[in-house]
Amino acid sequence: MIIVTAASGQLGRLVIEQLLKRVPASQIVAAVRDVSKVADLAAQGVQVRQADYTDPASLDRALIGASKVLLISSNDLGQRVAQHRNVIDAAARAKVGLLAYTSVLHADTSTLGLAAEHRETEAAILASGLPYTLLRNGWYVENYTGSLGPAIAHGALAGAAGEGRIAAAARADYAEAAAIVLASSAAPQAIYELAGDLSFSLAELAAEVSRQTGKQIPYANMPKQAYLDLLLSVGLPPALAELVADSDAQAASGALDDKGGVLGQLLGRPTMTLEQAVRAALV
Repeated sequence: MIIVTAASGQLGRLVIEQLLKRVPASQIVAAVRDVSKVADLAAQGVQVRQADYTDPASLDRALIGASKVLLISSNDLGQRVAQHRNVIDAAARAKVGLLAYTSVLHADTSTLGLAAEHRETEAAILASGLPYTLLRNGWYVENYTGSLGPAIAHGALAGAAGEGRIAAAARADYAEAAAIVLASSAAPQAIYELAGDLSFSLAELAAEVSRQTGKQIPYANMPKQAYLDLLLSVGLPPALAELVADSDAQAASGALDDKGGVLGQLLGRPTMTLEQAVRAALV
């Protein structure tokens, strides 16, 4: 039994979509906080179980019969380590054969502010004694393409990444990689450093948006604090705004770049290109 936590989320749904291509639906469990959100998965034969990262008893029930578990990282910034530990402890009690976790690229050395919670979670997984796989996901290209509307409307793409290069990949690429690992009959690697095949700068992203829209959309590079102030002014919650501003600032020094090509190798195909990502976002 393969159990995917946070299965109603954007990544979780894509992972299950890919798993359905590889294993029978009856062998897949969607563990979600609100089961009403995954009625469509249940209709496809996927088992649905209620599970809340803050409720250990629900996690014990959700992980009954689990052979493999994918722990998709919580988006509750500042609370993630405690929530992840609840899942790890439940997986240990269930004696699962593999615990996979969606971490962050180069978590052990990353300067990203968000990496600290991932490092603590990785340490807890190692301490559990469970067989594990760390899916260290790089940046999602949707982190940028998802907000192209305002950039186009205002005639500029703002950021604080300077000329830093970003080896982003599509969320669907990372989801497929997770499904490949979970569905494999062979023992997976302990750590996968996953990122897009080709990196880009935000100036190159702006140029591609300009090319495809026929509008001049320059990249407006800003100091971190100014970018943070901008994010707050448009309504981003403070913790999220700080994360986004910090990530951009760290990207300026290469924190979001990678040249390993591991994701494409695992997929057996190239990752989504910048041109494809922008085109998909503009549809």
